[in-house]
Amino acid sequence: MDKIKCLVVDDEKLARTLLKKYIDKLPGLTLAGECKNAFEAISILQKERVDLVFLDIQMPELTGIEFLNTLQEKPLVVFTTAYQEYALEGYQLDVVDYLLKPFRFGRFLQAINKAARRLNFEGGNQAMDEDRLPKENAREFILVRSNHVIHKIFLDEILFIQGMKEYVSFYLPEKQVITLVALKQLEKDLPAGRFLRIHKSFIVAIDKVTATDSNYVHIGKKQLPIGGNYKEEVQKHLF
Repeated sequence: MDKIKCLVVDDEKLARTLLKKYIDKLPGLTLAGECKNAFEAISILQKERVDLVFLDIQMPELTGIEFLNTLQEKPLVVFTTAYQEYALEGYQLDVVDYLLKPFRFGRFLQAINKAARRLNFEGGNQAMDEDRLPKENAREFILVRSNHVIHKIFLDEILFIQGMKEYVSFYLPEKQVITLVALKQLEKDLPAGRFLRIHKSFIVAIDKVTATDSNYVHIGKKQLPIGGNYKEEVQKHLF
């Protein structure tokens, strides 16, 4: 299986050095190049295939967001920035992940695994072989914006997710968070072994399911319908 070809674009040398160090740790990754500005990145992208770009946002002359908007054929992108306020715009641009500087290797690894899922790499690929990779005690999370507040939602706290047209609602043990994103898009970014689509409007956390029958999945006192098109997958994973 081909390695994931990565491009690092950041005007800070220390940031580029750290990312190259992390990339070198994973045998399933290879470095296509490093750039200190968007113009150098454009030159590389015109010459060779790149699967994944680690892209700083605040750069002189052309920001990471402006650069991304110039590309007709976009590789997968992970934003790297010290500014949390760009998180919402990043997700609206369909980036894989958003790494808030400074970040450790465990958080970098989460972004790589999200990218590998998007690229449909097989589980045997070394970039995804989590049993062989160094780990840090980092809980996976996603950032979402609700009512002008950015929330950090830990994946192990999600009970289920409900889609409501262009919005989704995260049901957590102590609260509910609503954000602007399509359920289909969100499904791509969730680890398949931990979450399961059971209906056009519902995704459940597999380890939070307390009971199932032919028509419903139960999570505590919540009863969620199983859609006809999803029954086969539900039976495979939950029965």
